Amino acid sequence: MLRPGQMPARRKAAFPPSVDEGTRLLILGSLPGDASIKQGEYYAHRGNAFWALMGDVLGEDLRGLPYAMRLKRLKARHVGLWDVIESADREGSLDSAIRGAELRDLRAFTARLPNLEVIAFNGRTAALHGRRQLGEGSDLSLIDLPSSSGAFASMSRDAKRTAWMALAAFIGDA
Repeated sequence: MLRPGQMPARRKAAFPPSVDEGTRLLILGSLPGDASIKQGEYYAHRGNAFWALMGDVLGEDLRGLPYAMRLKRLKARHVGLWDVIESADREGSLDSAIRGAELRDLRAFTARLPNLEVIAFNGRTAALHGRRQLGEGSDLSLIDLPSSSGAFASMSRDAKRTAWMALAAFIGDA
């Protein structure tokens, strides 16, 4: 039920995957936030540390690159991006506001990536839905990461960086 003056949640849709046949590491988020949807770019909100964290993992400054080049650098290192939720009703950008989520078919999708070895979940919501979809029978390594979102402020950037550096073992050469 809506409170007086409250707008109904708007249906929001995720982006297409950024992968290719060489993808070995797939990073799955939950659903793009409003800033990302507005700009049509993964992790576009200036408070989101994703590009800084992945830059640390890759040993490259991704934040200083145009978006298309960021994606190209990830693909060159065999890293793909996608989201576990296809669409959902959500007011604002917080995962806690997601309602009526339509989940993606991760099993079918990952079966089409012949070199995929590991899936990393960016945040609790992505891990919850992703692990539920993939189940325990997956041959893939599954890694839960702390959310790169600035809204997840209970963990310092340094602590997030330490956790995210676990991905370095799965990064390919450029």
